[in-house]
Parts: sequence; C-alpha cells; structure tokens
Amino acid sequence: MVAFKTTGTQLGTLHATFFWVYAIMQIPTGILADRIGPRRTATAGAVMMNVGAIWFALADSYLIALVARGLVGLGGSVIFVCILRFCASWYRADEFATVSGLSFAASGFGGILATTPLALAVGAVGWRSAIGWLGVFGLCFSIVVFALVRDTPDRAGFEPIDGVPGQPSVTTTELRTHLQSVLRDPYIWVVSLMLFCSTGVNLTLFGLWGVPYVVQMYDVTIAYASILTLLGGVGTMIGPPAIGWLSDRLGQRVELMVAGAVVYVACLGVIAVTGEPPLWIVAVSFFLTGALLGTFVLSYTTVKDRYPSSASGISTGTINGAAFFGAASLPTMMGWALDDYWAGELVGGVRVYTEAGYQAAFAIATFAALIALACAIWLYRHERASDSPDSPLSAG
Repeated sequence: MVAFKTTGTQLGTLHATFFWVYAIMQIPTGILADRIGPRRTATAGAVMMNVGAIWFALADSYLIALVARGLVGLGGSVIFVCILRFCASWYRADEFATVSGLSFAASGFGGILATTPLALAVGAVGWRSAIGWLGVFGLCFSIVVFALVRDTPDRAGFEPIDGVPGQPSVTTTELRTHLQSVLRDPYIWVVSLMLFCSTGVNLTLFGLWGVPYVVQMYDVTIAYASILTLLGGVGTMIGPPAIGWLSDRLGQRVELMVAGAVVYVACLGVIAVTGEPPLWIVAVSFFLTGALLGTFVLSYTTVKDRYPSSASGISTGTINGAAFFGAASLPTMMGWALDDYWAGELVGGVRVYTEAGYQAAFAIATFAALIALACAIWLYRHERASDSPDSPLSAG
C-alpha cells in the first residue's frame, strides 16, 4: 500500500489480477495438458511466472505492478492442472484423492513460507528483494522440472501401471467434444460454484486480508499476525491429504464434503458475528478453514472419475478456473466492504479499518461459505439419486 499508494480496493485488485488471468487460462491449460503433456506446459509456465515475479519486484508504479502480477498469473495458471494431469497418468483411481490432496499439501507448505518466514524476510531485506530472489530461485527450479519430470511412467522408462490409462493421444475433434460435454454438464457448474466460493475465501483470507485483520483488530505486529495465517497453511498441509486418504479408504466423497462445509461455515461465521473474538478462536478458525479445504478438494476426484482419461485436463481445468475466479472476485469485494466502513484513519500511509468493516468483509466470506455448503448438499442429493453417476462421455 505504501509503495504504490493504494486504497483497500486497489490492493484487492492488485492481489486479484493474478487470479483473473489464472482463471481465464484454465480451459486452455487443460487443453495444453491433455495435448502436449504436463512436463513442457508446466516448465514454460514456471519460467513465465518467475520472470513476472522478478518484474513485480522491480515495478516502480501501480500499473507496472498490475502487469507484472498478471504475468505471474499467466505463468502460474498451468501448474496445478498439470499436476492433476500428471497424477491421472501415474496413479490409480483409488489413489487419486490421496495424491491430489498431497499436491494441495505442497501448496500449504508454500502458504506457510508465505506467512511468518516471508514476513521476517521482508522485514530483513524489504519486500522487493524477498520477492525478486524468490523469482530467481523459481527460474532455477524450472530447469529441474524440465530435467526430471516425465509425463507418463513409460516415458520415464518404467512399466505401465495396472489400472492407470496413461496419457492418450487426443485429436482436436476429441478435445472439442470433451469441452462441449463438460460445459453442458450441470454437475460441473455446481462444483465450479462450490470451488468459486471455498477456494476464493481461502486464498483471500490467507493471501491478503487475514494479516491486516489480526494486526488492526488485536494491535500486534505483522510477524505475530502472520503466525495465525500460518496456521491456515498448516491446515492446508494436513487437511487435504488426510481427507483425501480417508475418502479413498471409505469410498465416500460427497458425504465428507457436506460435513466439512458445515464446520467451514461455522468457522467464518463466528468471526463475522463477533468481529473481535478471542485470538485462540481466530487461530482455530484459521486452521480449520485451511484444513477443511480438503473436503472441497474431493470434487476434483469426483470430476476426474466422471470423465474419461482423455478429458482429465479439460474437466479439472474447468472447475479449477472457477475456483480462481472466486479468488479474483472476493479480494476486491472484501476490499470494497472495508473501504466503505473506513473512518479515515491512516498509520504510516496504510488505511486502518474498523471492526464493522472487518465484520462486513467476513460476512461476505461466510455467505460464500453458505453457498459452498448448498452446492455440497446438491452434489450429495445428486449422487444419492443416481445409482450410476457416469458422465455422458463415459456412458457412450
């Protein structure tokens, strides 16, 4: 805010630029992952993403920062779908929820590094140097990805794995057919709305407004506040793989989604209602909000199982795009609420928001969580009403 002299809404937009570009790219990303494979797609994206990070660190204006942030989103947009495409080619169906959960755990580890460790690094060398050197490290690691990753076991020199279809060759006609089927499927739209809300809330809370909320409501340092958002990252590391493993063992997906969504609503609602609950309640709420993302992550497995292997990238990319449209929309919406209740107070050039403003922002998050719960209930009813929830593609 100080470097670019932004309002809360402008900061929310800067934060969201990554996610707008990311979300728009998800269907093209799914096509690339299905057509040319995750190795080359992910490597190219990683190079672009880290060049954008270095440029962002060097930005001298808000406009340049927006463009650089968009480049980060453009490069980063391919990574997760490529991971899911990779998992579909290397693991059996009864392992997919577990390994996709482990992939989210890796993102949770990144989230942990982006809280207290990053806050300490920024305090020591400044945010520009911290972000810039992360970009340099990312460029180096892009080379590692290209050197070590292989799209399928046979391309890595291994024998094919029983029950794993690998990555078939997909024609343009087949890609078009898959895309049409995915976009016409009501199931996809409900899952997309659920992920729009849940992923949007989590990435907004832990990526932007969580730290300012704790700092300004409880009068603590940024480093101390980042410990609470770190708990959200810890939850993201623990919840998705644990819930994915449990789901694979029990053979249940939507039941866990509904149960997790109920608790998820309660965690956000308690902050919206009280505004400034005891810090231990905030800590527990942040941890559970991160962990319970694992219940919504199960939808990636249900969608993958709904379509043939050749449509894996397109189907998961579509719902992942919706998730990041949520991450693009909610930061600005919550920023509007905070600015609307702002009383004009500034400290060091940074706006100090009111308790009512934060309650309004968390009310938006809670409403989004309620929508996610409604979607989970719809999915549960849909699964119970159908003995065979196969997609039109696999049914043919």
